[in-house]
Amino acid sequence: MADKKIRLFGGTDASRVAAANAVAVLGLGRFGSSLALELMDSGTEVLGIDSRHEAVQALNGRLTHVVAADTTSEEVLRQLGVPEFDRVVVAIGTDLESSILTTSLLLRFGITNVWAKAVSPAHGAILEQLGVPHVIYPEHDMGRRVAHLVRGSMQDYIQVDDDFVLVRTTPSRALIGIPLSETDLRAKHGVTIVAVKPSGRPWTHATAETVLRPDDVILVSGKTRKAEAFSQLR
Repeated sequence: MADKKIRLFGGTDASRVAAANAVAVLGLGRFGSSLALELMDSGTEVLGIDSRHEAVQALNGRLTHVVAADTTSEEVLRQLGVPEFDRVVVAIGTDLESSILTTSLLLRFGITNVWAKAVSPAHGAILEQLGVPHVIYPEHDMGRRVAHLVRGSMQDYIQVDDDFVLVRTTPSRALIGIPLSETDLRAKHGVTIVAVKPSGRPWTHATAETVLRPDDVILVSGKTRKAEAFSQLR
């Protein structure tokens, strides 16, 4: 186990970061660092922690606070004020023991909003058994998303539930020039067009009177297979 020495970058007291609009990210590999930087871009304060000094140094000055420390140590996490955070992400993937021990400590602290990265079904099952409310599979989920993009004519694909998606695509020729109320999309294809983006203009909600043009981009909702099949129509 790594030593419990803490090396802090970007400030003098990481425990002060904990606030309503703050997140602690434990593990700063590709997934953790990307997540932390995205949170910063959205205006969220981030405390990043990783045992590897090189990973921490790479994010020095880019996060609110970034710390080189052992996340499996209860003493260290308490010194850093992690129990005061309402939202914590465990982005540790390669070291399963560290992932499980770290997550166990967070749950023991009583933190209710914990997201933990799983690298396999077995890893995820252990995290779920511990009581983690949000188990995420970044590689698995991205693989599924890209597979759907490759199979269809979709510009983007967002899975809302196990079998319900939002798809960004373009309209088929059969939809051009007529109001959506006359297309009978739900009965014919089992999908709904919820928004439209005309060329050079912002997104707008689709209505029964909306008339699509060839260069429009549309946002479609529906069951996965039906939305995918609809996106392939031309």
